[in-house]
Formats: sequence, structure tokens, C-alpha cells
Amino acid sequence: MNATKENLEELSVTELQTEISSGSCTVVDIRDFRERLLDGTIPGAVSAPRGMLEWWFDPDSPYHREEFAIDGRYVFFCSLGWRSALATAAIKNLGFENVAHLEDGFTGWVQSEQPVEEVSSGGKWFRSKDDIAESFETGLELQ
Repeated sequence: MNATKENLEELSVTELQTEISSGSCTVVDIRDFRERLLDGTIPGAVSAPRGMLEWWFDPDSPYHREEFAIDGRYVFFCSLGWRSALATAAIKNLGFENVAHLEDGFTGWVQSEQPVEEVSSGGKWFRSKDDIAESFETGLELQ
């Protein structure tokens, strides 16, 4: 992990706030939709789950999303900054150069008492926090 992070741009919460205020980046939440539904997200962040990143960012992928243009500025975050470091490295390997990640992740954002946007839907799988809690209860019963 240390070797990976040496080759990445890591932003502090304050640095990310500056970029958000200037409108110079797209903030990308790579956490699972359940994490987003339970904990919220950085206001204005777009969701691109870690498992779909390469598919959505790669211009040659049949699943490429036009909003992820190669010349854009992207700042990734996860919960603690580990998954986002690996995700940033993967996106750099696709040829994206203007990428960074939030070093302390969403946890650091929350601990810095920054605003959090509530996420009201988990897509077609979960409609509420109660649905997630129920899925955990069901999973425990099956074991």
C-alpha cells in the first residue's frame, strides 16, 4: 500500500474542500451503496462503486460512462482511504492523469465535521436503512 500511495496525489480534507469550492473536480464515492445509504456521502459526490470503476472509466469499455472523460479532474474517496488509493492507481493505469484521492477517506471528512449529504436510496436493492439492517438479520439467520 505504501508503494502505491507514493505514486499518488493524496488530498487532505482542507485541500478537497478547496477543490470542491472552486468547482475544479468531480468527487467520486467508490464505497458500496450500502455504506452510502447508512452513512451518507460528501455533498455533490457521484457514486461509482469500486467494482465498476474500470468499466465506467475506460473509454473502450462497453459500459463506459460519458461523464468520466479522460481530461477530467477526479478525486476518489472510500471509508478510510485504502480502497480509494488502489482505485486511483487503477484509473491512472487507464491513462487518466488528473486524479487524486482523499487520504483520510470519508471517516476523516466526518471527523473534520464537514457536511454530509444523506443518501436516500440504495438503488433497486435497498430502499432504506431498515432494508439493509433486515438483510443483515436475514443473513445471520441463514448461518
